[in-house]
Amino acid sequence: MTRYEDNGHRAPIGDADYRALAEFRARIRRFLHFSEDLARRSGVEPAQYQLMLAIKGTPEDRPPTISYLCNALQIRHHSAVELVNRTEARALVARFREAPDRRLVFVRLTEDGDRALAALAAHHLAELRTAGPALVRALESILAHHNV
Repeated sequence: MTRYEDNGHRAPIGDADYRALAEFRARIRRFLHFSEDLARRSGVEPAQYQLMLAIKGTPEDRPPTISYLCNALQIRHHSAVELVNRTEARALVARFREAPDRRLVFVRLTEDGDRALAALAAHHLAELRTAGPALVRALESILAHHNV
């Protein structure tokens, strides 16, 4: 039996844990597959959908910079710049600068981007209403066993 560190003490990992982890991961992958397939069928790269969602989901007190988007999407700076370039070429996002620091580049959704995101997000929310309870149960199964 394998063991792992959990809050400073060792907890055993049993077969039920592996099954619960596998089920949770499978449920996440199903949702991600749904998301990627939907984006492609809508004519948007999955990464472009994620970029638009990160932009729209940015806290109101700060417009999203490339650095913010790198962190939100967990990608490197050059990858974020290229993703913004591709998405800007599709007229879904636009760059802008604000005073006082004109060195900072921000990214916003265009009207087309906002419409595309709204349509995709509506489908994602509908899918989560259907698939979400099973995903939550899978996570609760893991957490309940280890009193997390």
